[in-house]
Parts: sequence; structure tokens; C-alpha cells
Amino acid sequence: MAQSPSTETITLRKEAGATPHRVKADICVVGAGIAGISAALQAAKLGRKVVIVDSQPALGGQAVNSIIATFCGLFSNGTHGYQFTYGIADDLLSFLEAQDKAVFYRNGPRTTVVYYDEVALGRWVESSVLEAGITPLLGAMISDTRMENGRIVAVDFLTRYGPVTVEADGYVDASGDAALVWQAGLPCREPANHRVFGTQMVVLENIDEAGQPSKELISERMKEKGDAYGLLRREGLGFTIPGRGIAAMNMTHVETPLHPVEASAKALEGKEQASRAVDFLRAEFPECFGAARVRSFGLPGIRQTRWIAGSHHLTVDEIRAGTKFDDAIGRTAWPIELHDHGDGHHWIVFDEDHAHYIPLRSLVPAECHNVVAAGRCIDADSAALSSVRVMGPCIAMGMAAAHALDLAGSGSVHQIDMDKMRARVADNVEKQHYRWSTDDLARTASVY
Repeated sequence: MAQSPSTETITLRKEAGATPHRVKADICVVGAGIAGISAALQAAKLGRKVVIVDSQPALGGQAVNSIIATFCGLFSNGTHGYQFTYGIADDLLSFLEAQDKAVFYRNGPRTTVVYYDEVALGRWVESSVLEAGITPLLGAMISDTRMENGRIVAVDFLTRYGPVTVEADGYVDASGDAALVWQAGLPCREPANHRVFGTQMVVLENIDEAGQPSKELISERMKEKGDAYGLLRREGLGFTIPGRGIAAMNMTHVETPLHPVEASAKALEGKEQASRAVDFLRAEFPECFGAARVRSFGLPGIRQTRWIAGSHHLTVDEIRAGTKFDDAIGRTAWPIELHDHGDGHHWIVFDEDHAHYIPLRSLVPAECHNVVAAGRCIDADSAALSSVRVMGPCIAMGMAAAHALDLAGSGSVHQIDMDKMRARVADNVEKQHYRWSTDDLARTASVY
């Protein structure tokens, strides 16, 4: 005979003056995007006790939740590019390659781009964090930081379940907006005279891959008829993994202010822009998109907002020259990709033999001993940052942040043994491994 369900409840009241839950770790990573995840996983591999914190209730940051859909800057230019970043990047790519239709490499003609399935990437992130024994703290916003003698000693977070204080020897700011460094009262940079637009991604299913138009044709039609559809951006592209009937479309420009109320309004405007772009695609290219349905909207995609004032300000001249710094920790050859005007962007491609480098000093706030930045909030001018904030070099930056804090221990990241640091990051600065055979390079994908 079935038992009746329990109907008993208890009545509680929030305890006055309750102390926050405390978490102690060797390294606290703030931000769970690709840079933060790479930092956390590398730190765990080094035997460190790690906690990773994110304001979203899910891991993966923009790479998963904004559905960026591409790994850029992970390979050198040309159709026969070699891999720039290894370690965590190898773990990730190997996982995706083992899944069915979860990854596709578009080789050339100038850049190699990796298309990925965001659901598969999300599973890799989650399973990797669990297997590494990393403590996740999700849905957590910074409410306060405490500094002593040029070191962050504790960070207070507020969650819907109550306050949490994290105490750690070292911190990685992979928040994207330099949230940790900013809240600590350390100097930061913002663009002076222009905005950098973000993107609202939308995933369409039930497309006809045989009828897909070229990127050039979509952009030409957007310039012609954009006013009729209320489009802001006049260029568009999409990414498909062949055989899935799914496209991730990148066709919007959305303002990404740091003001809390304005940011919320712009997020809704971004979805409206994306919806108009879908209407445009269905009407103008019915052979491919006539029966398409919106599978999902990503969270707002943000390119550049605020970044740290580091010990070195990386410049576009250094990027163009391929300056190889003595403290280089990663490299890329991704074009200068600056989205600083509403209807288009600057796209300046480098030669096939070009590489530019990221110095550790651009990851280290000048006035703090135990914080390292990683990802889109490192110190650079706007144009330089636009070429190093993509996922390939962000993985290298995350790994380097973990190594720097591991070597610093209870000391200063400004005074680590650089010979040891160079040895640890050597693969991401020097190694040239070709991931594909000649036959593999015959694979192609369409880019709208």
C-alpha cells in the first residue's frame, strides 16, 4: 500500500547577524569563462586547492552561455597553420573531437577557426571542474574586497542563498570586466572616446545547408535592405558544423555599458536586433533559412568594457611588429577585430608567418602582489586587446595566471622566478605542432 506524501513544514526566520559562509583556498578564480576555467584547471593540475566563482548560475561564461560558437586565434594563419596554445587547449579539443559532430575546423584561407557545439563544450567544462576537485561558487556577485599591504586577503560574495567569503593566497581576475580589480579599488582602464559593441548570438535550427549563402552575399544584402528590417549592423556571418542543420548567427551590434540599469535595457534590445536579423534571413534567403527556427538566444556577448592597469600596456604597434617579450606567456595571429562603430568593424589581417605575443606584465596589476588577470580584461589599448581577447590566447592567459600564482606562493607575482615561468609556458610561446595531415586539410566549412 502506497504511503501518503509528507505534508509537514517548518517555519523559519533569517537569523540576525548571521556570519557569512567561509571558503578557504590556495587560488580563487573570479570568472568561469574559458580564461577562468583554464586558470582553475591548470591550478588544480599544479596541486592547488581552487575555488572558481561566477555571477551566472552556470559554468562556461560566454564560451558556453553566450554561444560564441568559435575558438579563434588558436592556430597560426593560412591553410596549414600550426597550433599556438596547448595543455588545457589539447584537453578541450580532444574531448570535442571524440563527440559526434561537436567540432569542426575551418582551415583558411587566412585564418583557422574552430566551430564547436556549445552543449558539448558545457559538458566538458562541468565534468572537468568536478573531476579536478575544484569548488564552484555560482550565482555569486562581489560585494566587497579586503586588502592588506598590497594583497587581496578576502573577497565577499552575495548569492541568493546568502553571503560567502572566500579567503585565498592568490586570485585570478577572469571576470571579463576587471570586476575583482575594480572592486578592490585598483586602477582600471576604459575606452576614452568610443564604444566597443558586443553581439547577441542566435542559434537557428532546421536550416538547409545546401542553400546557404556566402558571408559576402549576406553582408551585401544587409547593406541594401537593412533599413527595411531595422538592422543596426550591416554585415553578418554564421557558423555551421556540416550535417547538423544548425547555424550560430553573428549579425548584431549591441552596446554593452557598465551601468547596471542601462546594461539590462541593452540586453533586451540585443534580442530584438537578433529577432529582426532572423526575419531578414528568412525573407531574403528562403532556400537556406525559410524553414529555420530559433533554437536559442545566447546571453549578451561582450567584447571589451573595462580592463586592468597592468605593469605593461600592450599596444597595437607591438602587435603589428610581433614584439616577442622576454616575459611572453602566449601568442596568437588573430586579426585586429575592433567593433567600435555600429554598422561594421575594423578587420586587419596579418601575414601567414606573423605571430604576436602577450607579456605576463600585462596580466599583473601594478599595485597588487597576488592578483593576475586573464582574458579580455588584461592591460592593452583597444586595438591590441581586440586581437588577443579571443579564446585561443585566453586559454594561454588562464594557464599563465595559474603558473604565476603557483610560483609566487605567499610572495609577489612581480618577483617570481622568470626562468621557471618561461619553462612552464614554453609550449604556448614556442611549440609549432600541426594538428592535421594533408588529407585533413581538405575539410572545409561555409562561413556566411
